[in-house]
Amino acid sequence: MLKNVGDKVVMRFAPNPSGPLHIGHSRAVVLNDYFVKKYGGKLILRLEDTDPKRVLPEAYDMIKEDLEWLGIKIDDTVIQSDRMEIYYKYGKKLIEMGNAYLCQCDPEGFRELKNKGIPCKCRDNSIEANLELWEKMLNNQLEGTCVVRLKTDIKHKNPSIRDFPIFRIETTPHPRTGDKYIVYPLMNFSVPIDDHLLGMSHVLRGKDHIVNTEKQKYIFDYFKWKMPEYIHYGILKIEGPILSTSKIHEGILKGTYDGWDDPQLGTLRALKRRGIRPEAIYKSMMDIGIKQADVKFSWENLYAANKDIIDRDAKRFFFVWDPKVLNIEGAELRTLNLRMHPDRDLGTRELIFDGTLYVSDNLEVGKMYRLMELFNIVVEDVDGDVIYAKYHSEDFKILKENRGKIIHWIPVKDAIKTKVICPNGKKYEGFTEKDFKKVNVDEIVQFERFGFVRVDNKDNSNKNLEITCYFAHK
Repeated sequence: MLKNVGDKVVMRFAPNPSGPLHIGHSRAVVLNDYFVKKYGGKLILRLEDTDPKRVLPEAYDMIKEDLEWLGIKIDDTVIQSDRMEIYYKYGKKLIEMGNAYLCQCDPEGFRELKNKGIPCKCRDNSIEANLELWEKMLNNQLEGTCVVRLKTDIKHKNPSIRDFPIFRIETTPHPRTGDKYIVYPLMNFSVPIDDHLLGMSHVLRGKDHIVNTEKQKYIFDYFKWKMPEYIHYGILKIEGPILSTSKIHEGILKGTYDGWDDPQLGTLRALKRRGIRPEAIYKSMMDIGIKQADVKFSWENLYAANKDIIDRDAKRFFFVWDPKVLNIEGAELRTLNLRMHPDRDLGTRELIFDGTLYVSDNLEVGKMYRLMELFNIVVEDVDGDVIYAKYHSEDFKILKENRGKIIHWIPVKDAIKTKVICPNGKKYEGFTEKDFKKVNVDEIVQFERFGFVRVDNKDNSNKNLEITCYFAHK
C-alpha cells in the first residue's frame, strides 16, 4: 500500500542508459508498475543520461525492449539530455535567489575546508559575480575547474551534504547532443527538478538514497515545492552474476562475454536467453516487495517460480553428455514410443533400440543397471569410452546386491549433436535423441536427469544438424 495517495498517482523508473537492464533493476520497475496499475496511475520512463561518459548509445532502445519483454506498460518516456535548457533555467534561478554559487576552488582544497565545516572564499561571491561566471561556464570561457554548488548547512553533521555540487563541466561528447553542451547537471539537481516538473506523487528508491533524498529536499524547499512521497526500501543483495554494466561492456569488448545476453550475466537478456520467463521475475520481485530490511535475492525462488510456469509445456527428452558407447548383447530390437510429458498430451517421441546406445554415466563392471523405459543390463567390460553389457531379465526392484542406478540413454543411430551452455560458463557437449530435431528455436524443454533448457540455435551449415541450448535450472 502507498501512503498519501491523492487524486493521481504518478511514478517513475529512472535508469541510466549505460547498458540494458539487469535483475537488480527489475525490483524497482516491477514495484512501480504494480502500484501504478493498482491505483490507476501513470508510469514514466526517465532515462538519466547527463553523464556522457556512462552512456551507451544502443542502451536507449535496449532498455525499452527489456521493459516490453518484462510486460511493463510505460505511459511516457523522458530523456534528460533533451531537458538541458530546463536545468539551466532552474540552475540560474537558484543563483539569482542566492542559493547557489560558482566555485572555482581546487577540489582537494574545498574538501579539506568542507570537512572542517569552513566555507570557501567562493561562497561569498555576489549574485552578479556568480551570474557572470555562470554565463562564462556555459560558453566554455573559464580556465581551470568550476562547479556550481548549492548552499546548504556548512556545519551539517554529514560532510557530503555541505554545499554539494549541482552542475559540473564535462567535455566528453554526448551520444545524442554531441558537443552542444559542456555543463551538465548532477543527479541531486536533475532528479528533484524532474520529479517536480513531471508531477511525481511517489518515488520508490533504495535506502542507499536516504542521503540523496535529504540533499534533494533543499531544492524542493528553495523553490517552495511539495516533495513527492519518497519510499526507501532495503538493499537487494544479489550474489552470482556480474551486474555492473561497465564491467560487462569491458568483458564484451575483450571477448570474455559473447554479448549482453551471455548466460554468465545477470542481465534480463541473459535470463531470457536461458529460458527464464518474465512472469517469474515479476513474481519474485513482488514477493520481495518494499521491505525496509535488506534482503538477499534468492535464485532458487526465481527458478521455482519459473518452473511452475514452464513445466506444464516443457517436452521431455534424453540428452547424453560426455557420451560413452554402450553395446548390449542378448536383447531384441525394439521400438519405444515415449510420452513427451508425463501429465499432458504433448505427443510422443520414438526411440529405436538396436543394440548400440550412448550413455553419460560411468558404469562399473559386474553391476546391474536399469535403462529408463527399457530393460536391465549387466556390465561385462569397460574399455575407455566403450562399455559392453548383456541384457538381464532379473527384476531390478528386487535385486539388492550389485545394483547400480537407473540411467537414461539414446540410440547412437540418428543421434543429434547437441551442446548446452551453462551460466557458469561450462559447456556440456553430447547428443540428443532423433526427435529432438522437431523442437523450435526459443522452445523450452526438459532434459531428463539434467534440467530445463531453452533451444537457442539449430545449425545445419555442416549438413549434420547441431543444436545449441542454454541451461535454465534444474
